[in-house]
Parts: sequence; structure tokens; C-alpha cells
Amino acid sequence: MILVRQEIGEVLRDFRQQKGRTLRQVASRASVALGYLSEVERGQKEASSEILASVAEALDVPISTIMREVGDRLSVLEGLQTFPDVVPDELVAAVDAELSLR
Repeated sequence: MILVRQEIGEVLRDFRQQKGRTLRQVASRASVALGYLSEVERGQKEASSEILASVAEALDVPISTIMREVGDRLSVLEGLQTFPDVVPDELVAAVDAELSLR
């Protein structure tokens, strides 16, 4: 059985380690108990949306980025084909041109 809380915990841990921050630093900055954040990272506790938002802010990572990564991991676990989340250059250029006219 796939548990979303485990994937969320792994993603949070990965982002924290990529940022070179300790569990204590993130917990303090997010105003979350160290033990609780540890349990969230290990997939033992469900994190509320408020906790996720606080931890995302403490990591300087948009919550949408965290949730996208969780979704990608779940897709892989479910055996679904994932597609790159990339905006074509032509579309970016068109939007930039439109915005510069305003």
C-alpha cells in the first residue's frame, strides 16, 4: 500500500538535506516541535496543511513544488508514466511579448 505521508516525509527530508539544514534548524524556523517534524519526515505522522506550509516556508520552497514532487513520486510508485513539467519556449516567448506590451 502506498502511503502519502511517507512520500511527503521523504520529500521534506530531501529538500531539507538539499538546503543543508538540520532538522533542528527547520523545526525551529517553522515553529514545529523537533520530534514531531522528525516523525513527519519518517512518515509516522500526518502533517496538516498548516504544518506543511510552515515547513515549506522554513525551507524556502513553495508548497506547490513540494506537492508536485510528492505527486511525481506517487505516479512512479503507481507505475504511471510521468511527463516533464516544462513550458515550451514558444509559449514563454509569447507570454513575455504580451506582458511587455502592457
